[in-house]
This record gives sequence, C-alpha cells and structure tokens, in this order.
Amino acid sequence: MSAAAVPAEILAAARARGLRIATAESCTGGMVAVALTDVPGSSDVFDRGFVTYSNAAKTAMLGVRPATLAAHGAVSEAVAREMAEGALRHADAALAVSVTGIAGPGGSEFKPEGRVCFGLAQTGHAPIAQTCDFGALGRAGVRQAARDHALALMAEALARLL
Repeated sequence: MSAAAVPAEILAAARARGLRIATAESCTGGMVAVALTDVPGSSDVFDRGFVTYSNAAKTAMLGVRPATLAAHGAVSEAVAREMAEGALRHADAALAVSVTGIAGPGGSEFKPEGRVCFGLAQTGHAPIAQTCDFGALGRAGVRQAARDHALALMAEALARLL
C-alpha cells in the first residue's frame, strides 16, 4: 500500500493478522479514526481513537509525560512516540498510530505551519516516530495530508508483518 493507503485494505490486513488498531490524534482531530470507521465492519478491527488536542488531554488520556511536553513541545517526535505508546497501553490494540502537528494558520520559525509528527507503536516492536513538513497547504490540506500519512504508516507496518 502506498501513501494513498485505502482504509478498507488496512482493516483487511489487520483482520487477516488478528490485530486491533487504535489512534491518538491531535491536529487531525479524529480524521484517521473517521477514515477507518467509515468502512463497514471496522468494529472488529478498530478498538478506539483518542482525540487529545490539549496537552492536558495528552497527559491524562495517553500518559504523555509533562516533562516531555515541557522539553520538546507538543509538536515533536518525542510526544508523538509517547502518544502512540499510550494509545497502545490504554486500548485493546496491537497497533497504534499518533499524529501531532501544526495545521495552521500560523506556526513559528522553529515549528512552521505544516509540520506534523507521527508515532507508531506495535506490540513486540520498538516504537518509531517521524516528522513530515507538508508546507503551508492551508489547515484542511495539512490535516488531509497528515491523515493520509498516518494511514500509510499503518499500512506499511502491517505489510512488514507478512
């Protein structure tokens, strides 16, 4: 599956492997979960989605450490990794993806509009995190690009489990 990963294919791959999925989202506000749950029959694979827009929600719902937020900021690979790990811990799932970023408008010299950090956690594997700079695509464009990238990360992780 490519960057245009199809949610139905992700769900079928997870189903074939007996895995359940969770999401932890900030700037996408649940768009990854919506893409997955728009597919009929997704409830046997999709466990839950956490929309943790505020730092307080990231801490309370996912266990992101306040020290990590203070040291790196919400838009960081460190926070994305802890979000994915927290989703895995707090869900009945074996695969979790996280998204945190700056959809815009705005941003700063150090964290520009369009910067999005992703985390991926899988049972039995070291968590990963990565950053994508999508550029100033506008709020909707950044959110859509982030959703699609998160879906692609899940598809790639499932493909590696063959």
